[in-house]
Formats: sequence, C-alpha cells, structure tokens
Amino acid sequence: MESGLSVKVIGEYVDIAIFVTLGVMSFVAIWFTIERIIFYSKLDFSLYDDPDRLDLDLSKNLTTLYIVFSNAPYVGLLGTVLGVMVTFYDMSTSSTGLDAKAITLGLSLALKATAFGLIVAIPTLVAYNAMLRKSDVLSENFRLMRKKGA
Repeated sequence: MESGLSVKVIGEYVDIAIFVTLGVMSFVAIWFTIERIIFYSKLDFSLYDDPDRLDLDLSKNLTTLYIVFSNAPYVGLLGTVLGVMVTFYDMSTSSTGLDAKAITLGLSLALKATAFGLIVAIPTLVAYNAMLRKSDVLSENFRLMRKKGA
C-alpha cells in the first residue's frame, strides 16, 4: 500500500516539475522576445562599423528562443509519458478494480503536459522566426547603407 502512495506522490511531483520547467521556459521566451523587440527598435547603425559585429548583436538570444521552441514539446511529452505510467501503475495496484472515471481522469491529466508544451512552443516558434527575419532585414539594410556610403 505504501508503494502505491509513493507513486501517487511521485506523480504529483512530476506534474509540478514539468509545469515549473515549462513555466520557466515560457518566461525566458517572453523575456528574450521583449528584449529583442526593444533592441531592434532602438538599434543605431552608427554604433557599428563592422557588419559581423552587428550580426552578432542582432542574433543575440535567438539561440535561446530556438532551444525553447524545439524542446518544450519534448518536456510536455515527458510529462505525459510519466503521467500515463503513474496511471497504469495505479490501475495495476488498485484493490477495488478498474474505475473508468479514475483511468480517464488520470490519462486526461497526463495529456495536459503535452498541451502546455505545445502552448509554450508554438508562440515561441513564431517569435523566433519573426526575430530571425527582422535580424536578417536589419543586417541587409546595414550592408546596403555601407555600400551606398562607400
């Protein structure tokens, strides 16, 4: 009986860990997206004389956005797999037999982790692609300005 209880507690901790991880990932994605928007809006080409230095500054933090959008679905999927495992374990150790409500509740709660992972990943992917495009456009504008000035 104690092992069943400990699996239940582990299941709750897994949920908390997955959602905290996805919450941190979403916070980081929002933070870096806002930072890039502010940086791009205040960019002063006169501070740069080297296109490579500008490219480094333009692409700063984009890798972090890439990491978030590419890994958030996997973190969510991990939560779902672990939630399903806990549900199956609870089913196997249940002394009262299989309760359809308990099974469907356990499985539906497990799926929430995948949904949250996608909720984090999709907007971050959109932000990443928008920031990458903006970075490319600004870089090309700088190169064109230098060509005209040379």
